[in-house]
Amino acid sequence: MKSEKIKVIVVDDHPLVIEGLRTSLGEDDSIEVIKCFNNAADLFSSLKIIITNVIVLDVNLPDMNGVEVCKKITKKHPHIKIIGLSTYNNPSIVKQMIKNGAKGYLLKNVTSKELVTAIHQIHKGQSYFSGEIHTILADSIFNTNAIPKLTRREKEILILVSEGITTPQIAKKLVISPLTVETHRRNLIQKMGVTNAAQLVKIAIEQKLI
Repeated sequence: MKSEKIKVIVVDDHPLVIEGLRTSLGEDDSIEVIKCFNNAADLFSSLKIIITNVIVLDVNLPDMNGVEVCKKITKKHPHIKIIGLSTYNNPSIVKQMIKNGAKGYLLKNVTSKELVTAIHQIHKGQSYFSGEIHTILADSIFNTNAIPKLTRREKEILILVSEGITTPQIAKKLVISPLTVETHRRNLIQKMGVTNAAQLVKIAIEQKLI
């Protein structure tokens, strides 16, 4: 008797990443990619009407912090297993994802074979973290004061955010678009492992980044 396929949803804001994941996962006979989304809003709308087993979730979406997406899915759909997929290897982000329900976390340099293994393991009720993530988490235990690396632009925006300056004002001051400012703000929130600007400023002060 043929076993039922694992139903998977892929969420990522890069079309090429989505297409690559859809293709590679589609080559496994035990997995069915039923939907792909590039933002959280469409994902949540879809979860009202379709059933899925596993969500492969990018932690940096255009409309919502990946940690918050994970938290919301876990609260409303506790049966769905979530795998975080990102270029970010910051231990704070990984810990926040785990805290909010993720059962696995992989970096985007992962092989198709390992991603398939992770999906199967998580579907069975276990957890899965790539070797690099295991090392990062282990190191963070002994280095609790580790400070994320910020770009020059991120540092500039962090300082302005701490001063209570709005996105349009920051954009005008730095001669960049408001969209670019928001992208940097999201990246800062992800890197610092927080969920909003207030927490971002608080941890930046504690870490003496501002």
